[in-house]
Amino acid sequence: MPTTNILARKLTRQDLRDAAEKYKNWGKWGPSDEIGTLNFTRPEDIVAAAQLVKKGKVISLALNFDQHGPQGAKSKYPALGRINPLHVMLRTGTDAYSGVLDQRGIRAADDMVVMPLQCGTQWDGLGHIFYENNMWNGYDCREVTSAGAQKCGIEKTKDKMVGRGVFLDVPRAFGKEALEDGYAITGADLDKTAAAQGVEVRRGDYVIVRTGQMETKLAAGSWDGYPGGDAPGFSFETLGWIQRKEIAALASDTWGCEVRPNESEPGINQPWHWITIPIMGLTMGEIFYVADLARDCAEDKVYEFMFVAPAIPITGAVGSPTNPLAIK
Repeated sequence: MPTTNILARKLTRQDLRDAAEKYKNWGKWGPSDEIGTLNFTRPEDIVAAAQLVKKGKVISLALNFDQHGPQGAKSKYPALGRINPLHVMLRTGTDAYSGVLDQRGIRAADDMVVMPLQCGTQWDGLGHIFYENNMWNGYDCREVTSAGAQKCGIEKTKDKMVGRGVFLDVPRAFGKEALEDGYAITGADLDKTAAAQGVEVRRGDYVIVRTGQMETKLAAGSWDGYPGGDAPGFSFETLGWIQRKEIAALASDTWGCEVRPNESEPGINQPWHWITIPIMGLTMGEIFYVADLARDCAEDKVYEFMFVAPAIPITGAVGSPTNPLAIK
């Protein structure tokens, strides 16, 4: 298993133009579609996914949303305003005990949270990334205004993100604890992992991939380098794998899913994102906590499960926090 990127040269804008033409799904589900590859999951797939529940075990794939998240850690990449959640109490037990704010005849606590929608375990919506001047399905990028996304808002997915989940533990398949930063996961790596685990990736699946990077950061007690730093992740080459498999969505335990340093020349950041989201219509999950799922799958040798991870239907949002559940 090599430890360097597979590309012999850096991706250029011409490479991205060629990929955009090759992998474009615009119009595949009609000119008015706003949810992209989530369409691959059909009602019968959800019924079949429910049959995978055998032991009634629910495993969360979410980090807790608090001040200990990865935002604000040292990184070569600008945070662009992303911070960890700010949790503020509006009423407390101390207020109740002292009689403060008791005018309504009930003692209670209330709170609020201020947070970027993509600061922790989250979905990238289809209004998040643009290819040049367009978003998913050819919509003008100016459809995302100061009032939010007029097209492809995350609320359009509020009855989605339910179906068959497949967990691909890539480092375990290669006898490793974690993949090295900068390792570019290929389609062949994903196929080898699935074969080693005895599981098949099928149309409409929600595929969750472990690199081990998050666990490495948690064990070290520091998120430094995690948000936007070097990381193992998907190679640009996996676009073909995604297209062939017709998956509904893809998620990983890293900050940005794709390999970093990126495989592109200067001036092109996150080239895999350029194609997956606005061109293919792929909803992707980032910062998924998969350590508990990895342990359970290694113990029972079952790498498929019912997956339930709806977005919060915030009108016009281009991303959403989520608490993904693997139900076995």
